[in-house]
Amino acid sequence: MDTTVTTTTGSWKGGRSPFNVEYGKLMMWYFLMSDAFTFGAFLIAYGTTRFATNGWPNPNEVFDKYPLSDVFGKPMPLVFVSIMTFILIISSVTMVLAVHEGHNMNRKGVAKYLVLTIIGGLAFLSCQAWEWTHLYHEGAWWGSNPFPNADGTLSTTNFTNFFFTITGFHGFHVFSGVIINIIMLTMVLKGTFDRRGHYLMVEKAGLYWHFVDLVWVFVFTCFYLI
Repeated sequence: MDTTVTTTTGSWKGGRSPFNVEYGKLMMWYFLMSDAFTFGAFLIAYGTTRFATNGWPNPNEVFDKYPLSDVFGKPMPLVFVSIMTFILIISSVTMVLAVHEGHNMNRKGVAKYLVLTIIGGLAFLSCQAWEWTHLYHEGAWWGSNPFPNADGTLSTTNFTNFFFTITGFHGFHVFSGVIINIIMLTMVLKGTFDRRGHYLMVEKAGLYWHFVDLVWVFVFTCFYLI
């Protein structure tokens, strides 16, 4: 039997065409690719500057504070940012579950997991706001770097300029993702997707959210580990 499938992109024998992708989802992938190039350019510029410089601040000394650290009086390097990373990863899991419930046309399930994803995003942004506030009170900002290099020499402002620019750019993406998810949640609660017969918009929002989470892995590695 000839199983030729005719689509808007042509014919393909044997089943569904690999090019038969919904237009909106294809455009989302294009956007994410362009955004990946932007983040890549930022991180390449950071890496080039970082390894072309003789001295650089030690992240274990810069990021060793956390809420109530003054009370306990014990620095714990990278603990706070690890919690931030864990929160973002969990929010990615809840987004996967929201998309899964959408495939099953379960409106209550989609709403529940979208709420959890939104809470995770807001928690991450709150943690980042605390970290920025703490660093600002220590004298760190664009054009100001109070942290010496790991070898004790005077550091330039390249570290703080890159840190606030790149983490701020990523934070803006997280904030945008939270807004998008709130819009999706509102549409879910109104029954918009049930009337359409699919939850494809939630899946597109999920692609964006997973991209934001993936980018954070690279930002975390470049600034907090290297």
